Order: sequence, then structure tokens, then C-alpha cells
Amino acid sequence: MSLIKQVEIRSLESIKTGMIEFYTPQTSHETLLVQVPPGAVEDLFVHHFQTDQLLGVRGTFVIAILQNRQYHYIPVSDRIPAVIQIPPGVPHGAINLSSEPCLVVNAVLRHGEPHQRDYRPMQPPFPYDFAEVESLLHSLNIPIPLGSTLN
Repeated sequence: MSLIKQVEIRSLESIKTGMIEFYTPQTSHETLLVQVPPGAVEDLFVHHFQTDQLLGVRGTFVIAILQNRQYHYIPVSDRIPAVIQIPPGVPHGAINLSSEPCLVVNAVLRHGEPHQRDYRPMQPPFPYDFAEVESLLHSLNIPIPLGSTLN
């Protein structure tokens, strides 16, 4: 019996004192600050012995997850205090349709030594659906620059 690897979206718990709100940090073996540049459309990649825990701290981008031969698009944004947890073996890529860079904290959980094929881009088996990405961002009231469609 095998377990299906699932991407999880977890809301952050917080404590508010006065006007300041403190969010629960994520347990990790390594913490990375990642910048997703404006207009980025990254190929898929897979981590073999690493779980990514992504939290948007400035701007917005969309993570494309490939599971069961279909893409699932998840927004990562400073407007949404949530952690996207991507387990090992799940192909994923970044799409930033905005004209601004996005900063993301990745609280990495290690499950072994990095694999030689980690971070090596994989050609997506079929194109991303930019209309769906734009629709998702529009539903969240996140502005998209005119002419940003990358079909």
C-alpha cells in the first residue's frame, strides 16, 4: 500500500498584541529566501528528499503543481497568510505574471541528502494554462499587468 503525496495549504496561526500580529514560524532544517522575478515562467522540478514549505512575504506568484497528469495552480502571496507544503516527488514550477518580483520564505525540511537531479528543470509535459492562472489571480483581486498573457 502506497501513500499518495499531497500538497497541503495550511493557514498560519497568529497572536495579536495591540496592532502587531505574530505568526507561528515553520519548523525547518534550512530557511531560504527566494526571489521569483517578474514575468518568470519556470519549468517543473522535483525534490527527491526535501519538503518545501512556501510562504509569500512580498508580492504574488502562482505555484503550478503537476499531479495525475493535470496542473493545479496555487497562489503564494503576501495577501494570503498560508504555507504551501510540497512533499518530495511532486513536480512543481513557478509562474509570476506580475511586473514585480515576489519574495518567498522556504522553510525546507530535509529527508536525506540532496539528490543530483534536484533543481534540474524538467520540460513540462504540456503547456501551463495561463488563462486559468489569470482567472485565479483575478478572483483574488490581484492585479495583472495588461498584455501579460503568455499563451
